[in-house]
Amino acid sequence: MGAKKETSNAVEIVHRRYIKDDPERKAALEAERANAHVALMIHDLRVNAGLSQKELAELIGTTQSVISRLEDTDYEGHSLSMLTRIAKALNQKLTVVMTAKDQRPRR
Repeated sequence: MGAKKETSNAVEIVHRRYIKDDPERKAALEAERANAHVALMIHDLRVNAGLSQKELAELIGTTQSVISRLEDTDYEGHSLSMLTRIAKALNQKLTVVMTAKDQRPRR
């Protein structure tokens, strides 16, 4: 019997301890990652355009508090229509891509 591989990587330890092979926990983790990715993308594009939250809000016809919420990594309500408005205001092209989680297609 082989010895268990030791690791000091905190992410690996937490993942092994709390996520394991639980499909619900894996799905929740993926959703959180997607929310964080979208929020950070909006923030980075806005900052790179040299705009404040208020200025971006004015360009797309909303309020600064909405932009703040959209840039919050815990926010779960990103919509395609809002992302489209932001992309247009920042002279960006919005692309949505779906990729397989594994090689086996569902039936």
